[in-house]
Amino acid sequence: MRTKHEKIQNNDVAIKKKDVNKRIDPKNNNEKLTQLCRYQKKCGGCSYIEKEYEKTLKIKQEYAEKLFGHFCKVSKIEGMENPYFYRNKVHAAFGRDRKGNVISGIYEENSHRIINIEKCMIENEQADEMICYIKSLLKSFKIKVYDEDTGYGLLRHVLIRTGHITGQVMVVLVLSSPILPSKNNFVHSLREKFPQISTVVINVNDKKTSMVLGERNIVVYGKGFIEDILCGKKYRISPHSFYQINSVQTEVLYRKAIEFAGLKGKEIVIDAYSGIGTIGMTVSEYAKEVLCVELNKSAVKDAIANAKTNQIKNVKFVCDDAGSFMVNMANQGEQADVVFMDPPRAGSDEKFLSSVIKLAPIKVVYISCNPDTLARDLKYLVKYGYEVLKVCPVDLFPFTEHVETVVLLHRTDM
Repeated sequence: MRTKHEKIQNNDVAIKKKDVNKRIDPKNNNEKLTQLCRYQKKCGGCSYIEKEYEKTLKIKQEYAEKLFGHFCKVSKIEGMENPYFYRNKVHAAFGRDRKGNVISGIYEENSHRIINIEKCMIENEQADEMICYIKSLLKSFKIKVYDEDTGYGLLRHVLIRTGHITGQVMVVLVLSSPILPSKNNFVHSLREKFPQISTVVINVNDKKTSMVLGERNIVVYGKGFIEDILCGKKYRISPHSFYQINSVQTEVLYRKAIEFAGLKGKEIVIDAYSGIGTIGMTVSEYAKEVLCVELNKSAVKDAIANAKTNQIKNVKFVCDDAGSFMVNMANQGEQADVVFMDPPRAGSDEKFLSSVIKLAPIKVVYISCNPDTLARDLKYLVKYGYEVLKVCPVDLFPFTEHVETVVLLHRTDM
């Protein structure tokens, strides 16, 4: 889902903003959208970036119909009005090119070679500007970038998260050591240029690993988290928190899921893979009780804080494996009316799916970011007593090959 860009010289960077705005009007289907991204040929992350947006929606619609059309009729894909610069989470790795120049960007596919980025057509524009400015500060602050081969250097990555509604900005500096030279002056310079920055966090990653973030966070400015509003609810977002990268389309996705569930206010609902509680708390005003189950302790902590902030009292948060939790419920004779499930790209394993079958909720609302694993999992659920009633693709990741899908399943014996 990430875009990778070829290395470019600083003086050959810009597609001027006025030119971009002139050429990317998604409502003008006759307008040619070729060569918007100078890096696409070597990047590959946005494989559809040079296509007209409506054509990319057609491709995704046809693929969804191919995979799910034998289950039921597939609804028209929910597209995005303005499908550019939508990523609210932007990550850049730092290193040096062959000439020793500091570069920042995305790892080339299947390698750890960094492709230099100055501007991305799907990333938050302000975040890209901040990353470029941080790169310009390194020399004056005598900050060395990290070398993966030697293990020498300090700055490994920069992660920037932006609240779509609140405008709050978090800057995470991923360092190989907890010590940032002249950190107060560094933060002052950064905030002088970008006063909208709400918090700055040092994340310590001192291990030889491909993981971006380490476990330890040190707050050097602000609260150490930002907040954003999604479907009318306020959410606390920490450096490690999972939060959908396209806030506009996430609201479309969640509303579609709630519509499919057809809640009447009397149901017991389970939100499996609940993360920081976004689905569960959005659903809460339509249900009697919501049980949010998540294995990540940090996410559960944020979820509890989110519920308190939003004064939601009919949601319970459980730090547990969702499959084990549902099996225990079934063994104790407890029931749930609806299960919302939003698993990672790998989909659900058979163990989890069997726990759904054992608990036997009346409805299952499956939200998936991988159509292929979704098709596999639907086949299993249909085999063991469920019927697919509704399918709707949602374009959460415009100009990439990825598509989110919402599916409603119903028990056949009800």
